[in-house]
Amino acid sequence: MRTNRTSVAVVAIALAAIASVGTARAATSSDAAAPSACRPANHLAKIRQDQASSGHVHFRVTLTAPKGYAACRLAGSPTDVAFAHHGTPLGITAGEYGDQTAVVTFGPGRPVHFDIQVSNNGHATPADEASFTLRAPDGEIPGTSVAEGRFEVTAGTVIGPIQPGA
Repeated sequence: MRTNRTSVAVVAIALAAIASVGTARAATSSDAAAPSACRPANHLAKIRQDQASSGHVHFRVTLTAPKGYAACRLAGSPTDVAFAHHGTPLGITAGEYGDQTAVVTFGPGRPVHFDIQVSNNGHATPADEASFTLRAPDGEIPGTSVAEGRFEVTAGTVIGPIQPGA
């Protein structure tokens, strides 16, 4: 019997040691600096149609960040916006509108969005991809983000500033 009790005690000590190593690893990884949600590889972007306004069709680009990424600050409209349809660039240049100085926080549980405003002139070109560069309060964030979804663009398309919420 003594052998069995000793074996049980050894197993219990070993399991406790393994559990504490796992706890230490978990604490270390949660304490480490997480990568920024603003980096293009660290967020998702989807495009969907939004409510129309007088003379315009609107498409909302929503950015979400999965858990495990650090919140970051964004400001203004994305730059270097390009549109494509089935991988073919459309060659339409977008302008910007709205307050370019407002700062919003983006990260896990804090989605943001911006507007693609398209003139409703009957000459829209179908698109399914928008690529863009996000801006922080102190400059551009390196890299190109990509959003997918069905939408349309025309000459004179403009991009609104980043705003909080989906």
